[in-house]
Amino acid sequence: VRLPDGQEVTREFIRHPGAVVILPLFEDGSVLLERQFRYPLHHVFLEFPAGKIDAGETSLLCAQRELKEETGYTASDWQFLCTIHNAIAYSDEHLDLYLARGLTAGEAHLDQEEFLETFKVPVSELLEWVKQGKVTDVKTIIGAFWLEKILNGSWQK
Repeated sequence: VRLPDGQEVTREFIRHPGAVVILPLFEDGSVLLERQFRYPLHHVFLEFPAGKIDAGETSLLCAQRELKEETGYTASDWQFLCTIHNAIAYSDEHLDLYLARGLTAGEAHLDQEEFLETFKVPVSELLEWVKQGKVTDVKTIIGAFWLEKILNGSWQK
């Protein structure tokens, strides 16, 4: 790697095609979350639906696909919120966050290696879980703060 001062050094980092995070918001102000086992930490985490962008796939198509595959839900209204770089010290991964509204239930089609359960929770309770440290996944914490601002009207996009 060439540093800004011109010096060349060896660094290890992870190349990643990017991923999406979906904030599925119901009319009653609740959101759809997942309990998902994450093997690097050997722990079940509470998180928003998310998934890796496939080659040749747009982030919106990926978000629509992942929501349906993981939860069975489809959404009629999609809004891009932002891009975050979640591991800038060791990866080029980026996450595109989408708000999904107009939700319709359907049948999930999990990948063979996915172990997750979905459930609804009020945004207020999700925010309390963030405060308590029950939610530690960075994409879910950021998504919770987005929802707080969207629902209280302080963020207009």
